[in-house]
Amino acid sequence: MKPQYQNKLEQMKWSSPPLPAGKLSQRWEDYHGLDNWEGLLDPLDDTLRSEIIRYGNFVEAAYCSCNFDTSSSSSSSSSYASCRFSKSNILPNSGFPNTGYRVTKNLTATSGIQLPGWAERGPTWMAMQSSWIGYVAVCQDRKEIARLGRRDVVIALRGTATGLEWLENMRTNLTPLSNNDDDDEPMVESGFLSLYTSASGNKPSLQTLLREEISNILQKYGDEPLSLTITGHSLGAALATIAAYDIKETFKHAPLVTVISFAGPRVGNWSFRCRLEEQGTKVLRIVNSDDLITKVPGFVIDNNDFSGSYTAAAAGWVRKLVEDMQWVYADVGCELRLSSRDAPDLSGINIAACHELKTYLHLVDGFVSSNCPFRATARKMMNKTLAQ
Repeated sequence: MKPQYQNKLEQMKWSSPPLPAGKLSQRWEDYHGLDNWEGLLDPLDDTLRSEIIRYGNFVEAAYCSCNFDTSSSSSSSSSYASCRFSKSNILPNSGFPNTGYRVTKNLTATSGIQLPGWAERGPTWMAMQSSWIGYVAVCQDRKEIARLGRRDVVIALRGTATGLEWLENMRTNLTPLSNNDDDDEPMVESGFLSLYTSASGNKPSLQTLLREEISNILQKYGDEPLSLTITGHSLGAALATIAAYDIKETFKHAPLVTVISFAGPRVGNWSFRCRLEEQGTKVLRIVNSDDLITKVPGFVIDNNDFSGSYTAAAAGWVRKLVEDMQWVYADVGCELRLSSRDAPDLSGINIAACHELKTYLHLVDGFVSSNCPFRATARKMMNKTLAQ
C-alpha cells in the first residue's frame, strides 16, 4: 500500500448516509437479522450498508480510545492498553459526537496465561494481564430511538493489542463451554474463551462485566423495544460471538441479540454454531476474501472435503486425526463476502492492510452485489478523501 494512501486511510471517519424516513424504524428487526438478512445481502441493501458502517464506527471508537503507545508501558503505572478518555468522552473524542448513545460501562479482558517470573519483568505491554478492550453504550437520544425503532444497546470490542492477547490467539485447540461430558458439547477456541472468562485480582472477567451490565440494562429498559448489538473487529469479533452466546444462555428473556463481525477468525465447532441458531442469536460476518485471519484457526470439514483422490479409509483417518486434535471448526451465521481485489483504490495493498477495519468499511461502502462488486460512488468518495 502506498504510504500516502495508508495515512489517508488511517484518518478517515466513515459516516452513514441519511436513511429514508421510517424505513429503518419499521423494519429494524429485518436489518438486525430476524430472517437471517434474507434478500438484503446480494445485492446489498442501502439501509443495511449504512447500519453496518454505523456499527463499524463504534468499533473504530474503541480503537481510537485505546492507548497503543508502547512508550507508556515503561513506567510502573503503565497506561498502555488503557482507555484514553472518560466514559462520557469516548465517542466524541474519537470523532463520533452525534451518535445519540451514551457509554455506560468500560470493558476489560484478562488473559489466563501465567507467565514465568522472568517474563513478568519484561515490558509491560508484553506481560500485561488485563487491558481495556471496549465499552457498552446505550442509545439515549429520543430522536435516534425513534429513527431506529427501538432503544439499541451496543457492545463494541477492539482487536488484539497486548502480548498476552497475541499468545491467547495462538491457543487454537477447541475447549468445551461447560463441564458436561457430552459429545455434542459446544466448544470454542481456548484462547478466546480464556480472554472472556479469566479474572485477575481486582479485575473481573469480561464475562462478569457484561453480565452485570446487561442485567442492569434489562432491569431498566426491559419493558421497551430493545436490541443488543455486539460488534467487534478481529479478536473483538471472536469475543463478540462468544459474548452473544453467553448473554442468550444467561438471560432467557433477552431481546434480539445480533453480532456484527468484522474480519473475525473462526470461533467454535459445529455444536457451537447449532446452539447459536437454536438460541436465535444472529451473526453477520463481514469477510474480506483476501484476509487470511478469516480463514483460521483450524479446519472446516464437510462431507465433500475428502472426495476425489482420497480413499474412504484415508478420508476417515484424516478426519479422525483432525477431530482428535480438536481443530475442527465451523463458520457461524450469515456471511457478507467482499474482496479487496474488487476495489480499484485498494489494488496492491498488503496482507496486513486487507485485515484493517477501515479497509472493511471502505469495501462495505462500495459493494453492490456479486455481479457488480464495486460502485462508482465509493471510488469517487475515496478519491475526494485522498485529495483533501
